[in-house]
Amino acid sequence: MRYAYGVTSALLLGGAALSLATGLPAGAQVAQNDASQMQTVVPRGGAPASFADLTQQLQPAVVNISTRQKIQVAAGGNPFAGTPFEGLFGGGGNGAPQTREAQSLGSGFIISSDGYVVTNNHVITAEGKGQVESITVTMPDGTEYPAKLVGKDAPSDLAVLKISATKPLPFVKFGDSRSARVGDWVIAIGNPFGLGGTVTSGIVSAVTRSTGTGTAYDRYIQTDASINRGNSGGPMFDMKGQVIGINNAIFSPTGGSVGIGFAIPAETAAPIVDKLIKGVSIDRGYLGVQIQPVTEDVADSLGLTHNRGELVQSVQPGQPAAAAGIQAGDVVLRVDGKDVSPDQTLSYIVANTAPGKRIPVDLVRQGKRMTLTATVGKRPSEDVIAQQSFNPNAPQDDDSPAQAQGEGLAEKALGLSVLPITAQIAGQLGVPANTRGLVVAQVDQSSDAAARGFSRGDIILSANYRDTFTVADLETAIKAAKAENRSAILLRFQKRGQQAIYLPVRLR
Repeated sequence: MRYAYGVTSALLLGGAALSLATGLPAGAQVAQNDASQMQTVVPRGGAPASFADLTQQLQPAVVNISTRQKIQVAAGGNPFAGTPFEGLFGGGGNGAPQTREAQSLGSGFIISSDGYVVTNNHVITAEGKGQVESITVTMPDGTEYPAKLVGKDAPSDLAVLKISATKPLPFVKFGDSRSARVGDWVIAIGNPFGLGGTVTSGIVSAVTRSTGTGTAYDRYIQTDASINRGNSGGPMFDMKGQVIGINNAIFSPTGGSVGIGFAIPAETAAPIVDKLIKGVSIDRGYLGVQIQPVTEDVADSLGLTHNRGELVQSVQPGQPAAAAGIQAGDVVLRVDGKDVSPDQTLSYIVANTAPGKRIPVDLVRQGKRMTLTATVGKRPSEDVIAQQSFNPNAPQDDDSPAQAQGEGLAEKALGLSVLPITAQIAGQLGVPANTRGLVVAQVDQSSDAAARGFSRGDIILSANYRDTFTVADLETAIKAAKAENRSAILLRFQKRGQQAIYLPVRLR
C-alpha cells in the first residue's frame, strides 16, 4: 500500500472481479451453470435491507493474490569496522546489500471463465531492486493456482494475470462507471490485512476526483466504503453487481481507512485490460509541457474563471507543444473541445487522445485568448518522463526519479542514484543549459556519500579525474578503482549555488 499523508496510493492489495463477456446476468457468473438458472439479486431502492444476496453472487469471483519476492536490503553496519575486531562478528562491515525473501498480499478479480484475473500493477511488482519470483491466486474456497503475468501497465497501475483450472471459473464483468452518481451505494470485496473475503459497503463520494498528483490517470471514483492495505486491485461493485472501479488508493494520515478511498474507474480500466489481454501496445498522447493548476490568485490576477484551466510552467523543446507555439506562461482552457478543470486535467485529456490526432488548444496568453492547433505525439516511457520532470526539491521518497540506469553500479558501490543532465534538468537546477555531468536523484542514507553531505540535486562532474558525462562514465571509473583495490573514489561535485569541490567517497 503506497502511503503518504495525503493520497495513499492504495497499494491496497485487494481483489476485484469482472467479466468481459456480454449477454450474461450481472454479478459473478458461474460459467458451467445454465444461464436460465441464474438470478440477478439487486437490493431494493433506497437503503438496502441487506447486501448478503448480492455478496453471495459476487464473492466467488474475487480472489487473493500473493507474490514471493527477492529484495535487496542494506546490511547492518558493523560497529567494529576499521578495528582489529572487525572480523570477529561476521558481516565484514562493508554494508553490502543482502538479498532477502519477502511476500506481498493483494486482491484481484476474475473476468472470464477461462481464468483471466485483473489486479493493480503494484500488487504484482516488486519494490525497489526486488524481483518477483512467483505469483499465486487463491480462490475463496482456498484453492490455489499459480498465475502467469499476461501484461501490466505502470501508468494506469493495472495488470492482468492468467490462471488455468480444470473447470470453468466464476467471473464478473465491468459496468459503466460513467453512470455512477454521488450517493450511489457500492460494496468492496478484497483482502485487507490478509483477511480474505472481506466485504465493506459505502457510497460514491465523488465520481471524478483528482488527487493533485498531475499524472495522466489522476481521476478516480471516491468512496467511503472501508478500504485498507490488502484491498489493492480489488473490485468496487455497484448495486447491479458490476465492477465500476478497482480499489487503488486511500487518503490517510494513519495508514488505515478514514473513509476516503479511491478506485480506478471502469471506463479507464476496461479498455486497458482488453489491450493487455490481446497484447496490443498502449499508446498515449503527449504534448510535452509541465503544468500546474490555476489557483484562485492566478485566476484573479488574469481575470479568469476559477477552477478552470492550467498554467504552463515549461515547454519541452522539439515536442508537439513547442511545435504548436505553446509557451511557458500560457493558461490552457480547453483541449480538443474539452474544458480543462480539476476533474478533467490537461494530462488526462491528452493521454487519452490518440497520437497523431490534430487538436485545437484554447488558451490565454498575456490576457489575450487564442486557439492553436497541436498534433498529439506519443507519450515517452516513464523513465524519460521522470528525467524531464526531475524536481531537485522533491523528497527522497518521491516517485519521480527514473530507475537506475546502466548496470546500477553507482547505487551498489556509492549509494547514489544518478541521471544524465538534460537541458530541462539543468534549467531546474539553475545551471547553464550546456552543463554536462550527472545529477543525483536519490541518496542511500546508510551510505558514506550521505554521511559526506551528498543530496538530491547535486551534480557529479568527474570521478577520479575522469569526466562523468554519462552513467557509463561513472561506472567505468568505479570499476577501475575496484580493479586497483582502492577503497574510495574521488568525486568532483557541485551543490546548487556553490563552487565545485573534490570529495572522496568510500566504495561499498
